[in-house]
Amino acid sequence: MIAAAQGIETTHLMNLEVDLLPPQMIGTPFGARLTFVTTGGTFEGERLRGELLPGGGDWLEVGSDSVGHLNVRATLRTHDGELIHMQTRGVARLDEDARARFLSGGSVAMDEMYARTQLRFQTGAEDYAWLNSIVTVAKNEFGPNHVSYRVFEVL
Repeated sequence: MIAAAQGIETTHLMNLEVDLLPPQMIGTPFGARLTFVTTGGTFEGERLRGELLPGGGDWLEVGSDSVGHLNVRATLRTHDGELIHMQTRGVARLDEDARARFLSGGSVAMDEMYARTQLRFQTGAEDYAWLNSIVTVAKNEFGPNHVSYRVFEVL
């Protein structure tokens, strides 16, 4: 017997804005591969703020089912100079209209698609060590050469 699910509580952790180079698109027998290289960005929350450093990326795989599998790695630098490694995994499911807009350089809002990610953090910075042991979920929004995350800590 499966027990009834209890409610899951979250609290807002941060908003993350990521700037990207245009994608490198590669067609393969396994689906499309798109590589987005980060050029910078910002993050802001009650306990966490700073900048996303250039040089990370998103290695997006889109299968024949049109579901995108997100795989992001990037470095965050806090307002007080501490470095945090961020890794994100998730899925993006866009209908035909949203997919066409995205591929032609348009924006797709959070409520126009299903794009959810789970962010993990690693840092040796004492003030941010709490990030090493939290679970987060995020909703995403895609724009031309930009992605926005609304990140929530699961309590």
